[in-house]
Amino acid sequence: MINVGKYNELEVVKELDFGIYLRDGDVEILMPTKWVPSGTQIGDKLNVFIFRDSDDRLIATTIEPYAIADTFAFLEAKQVNDIGAFLDWGMDKDLLVPYREQQLKMEPSRSYVVFVYVDEETNRLVASAKLSRFIERDHIELQDGDIVDLLIYSETDLGFNAIVNNLYSGLIYKNEIYEAIGVGDQMKGFVKHVREDNKIDLSLQKSGFELVDDVKWRILNMMKQNGGFLSLTDSSSPEEIKAKLQISKKAFKKAVGALYKERLVKLTDKGVQLV
Repeated sequence: MINVGKYNELEVVKELDFGIYLRDGDVEILMPTKWVPSGTQIGDKLNVFIFRDSDDRLIATTIEPYAIADTFAFLEAKQVNDIGAFLDWGMDKDLLVPYREQQLKMEPSRSYVVFVYVDEETNRLVASAKLSRFIERDHIELQDGDIVDLLIYSETDLGFNAIVNNLYSGLIYKNEIYEAIGVGDQMKGFVKHVREDNKIDLSLQKSGFELVDDVKWRILNMMKQNGGFLSLTDSSSPEEIKAKLQISKKAFKKAVGALYKERLVKLTDKGVQLV
């Protein structure tokens, strides 16, 4: 069965002047010549992306779009008209976000987090900025401490909301962020806690002993780059520590304490000295 909007492995069955045909069961799909890999022969199997062209024909391509069906992505709006917004997704034909699927009216040259899916009525790929109905909220298959993939999709007074593993939504609290992030950023993160109401608290840093080890390495590395000295102390402000190390003052004190116990550093009234 052909998966529209996704990659399919299909066999080459015909070669013509204008392209090749690939087959899946009784269905034959055209790949225009401009996309046919050099040296392709009948009988070869190709991993191709399937979409519908303006004439509603199934087309195969070796081009890799920026997003495929059933995924969230951060895409730029190229134009907006009476039909909706058209997003650049790396293909010749732009991806439509119908007006009914826009959370707020989209504007050209601005980028938005959307969910890409196959519309049941038209069987065409479209996108939606109304993310909530595509987010799984009932069955959270995550554990505290899991490493996850994040896509930041909105900012609130509490912090930043992120798509987690292309399935869930979680929150990174502002007071636990020690680096510049924004909507559209993709990064690795950690599950801090899955709450009883299935809400997910996230962190950009490891927790517990893993965090201390990570911060210790960061401090030692910075000291080596600065002649074996770091001009931070217990009296340094949280803002100064955050600016230099992108960590909290609490994490800094724990890590420095651990380094001192291991006799790797000595503490002075001006900072931390490498032994």
